[in-house]
Amino acid sequence: MSAPEESLVPAAGFHWLTPLYDPLVALTCRDTAVKKRLVDAAGLAPGQRVLDLGCGTGNLALGVKQACPSADVVGFDADPRMLGRAAAKARRSGLGVRFDQGFARSLPYADGSFERVVSSLFFHHLAPAAKAAAMGEAFRVLAPGGEIHVADWGRPGGPIMRILFLGIRFLDGFPNTAAHAAGLLPGLVRAAGFDGVRVLRRFGTVFGTLEVISGAKPVEASA
Repeated sequence: MSAPEESLVPAAGFHWLTPLYDPLVALTCRDTAVKKRLVDAAGLAPGQRVLDLGCGTGNLALGVKQACPSADVVGFDADPRMLGRAAAKARRSGLGVRFDQGFARSLPYADGSFERVVSSLFFHHLAPAAKAAAMGEAFRVLAPGGEIHVADWGRPGGPIMRILFLGIRFLDGFPNTAAHAAGLLPGLVRAAGFDGVRVLRRFGTVFGTLEVISGAKPVEASA
């Protein structure tokens, strides 16, 4: 998913790579461990409304539903091919997750619609302005006291990680990944209005360093 609403860039860079997306991410990005850390960090409670922003093929949304079956889980993405795969997984697993299509800079949900927003490997696809807009929309659709939990690329942990991260930067664009390479994603979360923003864990991968970041919408905040 890319910044301009007129232009859709697949998560793997090319539509022909979409069928390979899940095995590639599992092999190179420690996907199972990262998503488990996200779900654990979310501290899910029965009946909560959860939005998976940039859900791709739905693995995180389905993981949330498995962890908390009574949660109302919605996956959101711009790519209809990814959403088709996500919906097929949900049908096969018997998990009741809804998947919606659209662009993150203008979410089709009312203010305060969710108690949790989760996201994995999404924000680095966005241009700087779209990144800030999507983070602002995540803040808007969260209820006061709600939480955001994001896993995405962070500042590479050393020279080898910086070299490895060049592959991601080339694929997704140097402007789109500049904030990540500079370790600025927690600041972008903070700038959207979230409190208590912290990096919970860093994961070294074959493409660089992934960070799990959490924050909360102030209880007294309005959208």
